[in-house]
Amino acid sequence: MGSLGNSANSKAVHEAGEDDYDHHKHLSPTHQQLDAGALFVLKSKGSWLHCGYHLTTSIVAPPLLSLPFAFTFLGWAVGIISLVVGALVTFYSYNLLSLVLEHHAQLGRRHLRFRDMANDILGPRWGWYYVGPTQFMVCYGSVIALTLLGEQCMKAIYVLSQPNGRNSSKGPKKDYGLKGDTESRIFGIFNAIAIIATTYGNGIIPEIQATIAPPVKGKMFKGLCVCYTVLIITFFTVAITGYWAFGNHSEGLLLSNFLDDGNPLVPKWFILMTNLFTILQLSAVGVVYLQPTNEVLERTFADPKSKELSARNVIPRVVSRSLSVVIATTVAAMLPFFGDINAVIGAFGFMPLDFILPVIFFNLTFKPSKRSLVFWLNVSIAVVFSALAIIAAIAAVRQIVLDAKTYRLFANV
Repeated sequence: MGSLGNSANSKAVHEAGEDDYDHHKHLSPTHQQLDAGALFVLKSKGSWLHCGYHLTTSIVAPPLLSLPFAFTFLGWAVGIISLVVGALVTFYSYNLLSLVLEHHAQLGRRHLRFRDMANDILGPRWGWYYVGPTQFMVCYGSVIALTLLGEQCMKAIYVLSQPNGRNSSKGPKKDYGLKGDTESRIFGIFNAIAIIATTYGNGIIPEIQATIAPPVKGKMFKGLCVCYTVLIITFFTVAITGYWAFGNHSEGLLLSNFLDDGNPLVPKWFILMTNLFTILQLSAVGVVYLQPTNEVLERTFADPKSKELSARNVIPRVVSRSLSVVIATTVAAMLPFFGDINAVIGAFGFMPLDFILPVIFFNLTFKPSKRSLVFWLNVSIAVVFSALAIIAAIAAVRQIVLDAKTYRLFANV
């Protein structure tokens, strides 16, 4: 976001922030006239545990159930290496992003949103015409993907409730070979990289850090440590055991492999419990990724001069948020490609936001020496993942086009 009104006000904000934080004082010039989205959605009251919860919820989410599917394009060695690289790069980039946010906050320009960072560091055009729309697409696309996953989980529960099913013997024979011709394998590799980028993606680091009560120094790092402890355990366990169990027959949603032609390969109670817990987590993840959408809706329809829970604000809030969920549900029902949607979101959204922009922001903000390791490491990450994002975007769209030939809109799959 832009700078505060003047240096005196900025100094007063930082002095008051340690003890009695007033959220309104941290608004930028563009929000001097009270931004309802910032006032009602992005409230700075949380601790580092609060931060760790939001990070874990947004990253260690049900899309990780697509990791064995990504391994079908990569194989054992490349798949595990990709997971390790994804963990290292995102942990590094999220910490860089946090440092940039802290630096600008100390200068009196506290950024509450990703687009605010881009406005300040890259310029208004980048913030409003690229970063803002990209983040909105990523977060709302994630809500659509999560809704689709919820639909598939509910369908699995419904299938299990039918009395005509019986236990299958062993399921499909394990095969770890890469499928398809050379062209399909090459595009499949980049499609898988995009899926992995989605599972590691967050896209709302500034919004999460904005919910931390000042002083924020060190709290984001603690939250990330909590998150990545859980992440390493869950990501590698699901990816390795899922691919070991089902090989190149792994589905875009791992839970689908537990049913073979409607017959459970494991006890019914296990499948029911897994799907129910997945649906429960989806509700929490969906709320987190709806925050950027809710912030936009509040900024558009709410009146910051009225109370947050006044009829003037509650009625448009209920209508607009309900409509956004209805639209996401409709689109999810139309496009039953969970794995493919993950790849598209990763290529077009999470790679730029979580792998590329953080290192660019850091270099532009702190201006490390061109002879330093940090500078060239950041440049290398930006160049490599920019190239990967472009190729992965082509591969992801190609895969959806191929799969679309098999399905129709609102298909029951």
